[in-house]
Amino acid sequence: MRYTILIAEDDQDIVDMLALYMDHEFEIIRASDGEAALKALHENRVDLALVDIMMPKMDGYEFIREARKEYNLPVIILSAKGEDTDKVFGLNIGADAYLTKPFNPFEVIAYIKASLRRFYQLGSETESVKEPKLLKVGDLTLNPETFVVRKNGTVITLTPSEFKILAKLMRAPGRVFTKAQLYECINGDYYESDDNTVMVHISNIRVKIGDDPSNPSYIKTIRGLGYKIEDQDA
Repeated sequence: MRYTILIAEDDQDIVDMLALYMDHEFEIIRASDGEAALKALHENRVDLALVDIMMPKMDGYEFIREARKEYNLPVIILSAKGEDTDKVFGLNIGADAYLTKPFNPFEVIAYIKASLRRFYQLGSETESVKEPKLLKVGDLTLNPETFVVRKNGTVITLTPSEFKILAKLMRAPGRVFTKAQLYECINGDYYESDDNTVMVHISNIRVKIGDDPSNPSYIKTIRGLGYKIEDQDA
């Protein structure tokens, strides 16, 4: 199966270079602005979106916001905006990873492959070890097969990266996971610079599940070690 990648980027040279490296492995859909990217998402099966921020008509941030209203797919930002605040904002609105320009095309492809593998193989991996259909911690339930999270019966919308982090925590209540372990369940290889990415995802999950950041009852920070989800029955 060849995955389909949407490249939303207004710099034709960058699109051509990425396509040169990717055409033999992936189906490529090109969009030169945010509106065209959203239209392409509506009209095609897209497995992953690679998105620039500074695009005409609709910027990358707005595209991600609109896409997240209807679609659950991996989104990787590829942008010249490299400040920490830009990265945090991009992850907050629903991106799964944030890469800065100039970039190494092999690194971009590695992120794409890792995101596709983690997102689309998660269901088959869980089935192979015959884990319970529903994971439950307190009022939270997570279905690894349908990718649905509920709290007290109400559906909670998570990005693919947030879902994978929460699933990893909920599979082992009480166990402490390092930031590296949590990041690797999203994109594979981990670097120290990715610490902030994990912290943003954890913060977003806490907000969405109604976990008070100042006194969380679910996801606990274990200083100097990492995070765990509290076993409510312990």
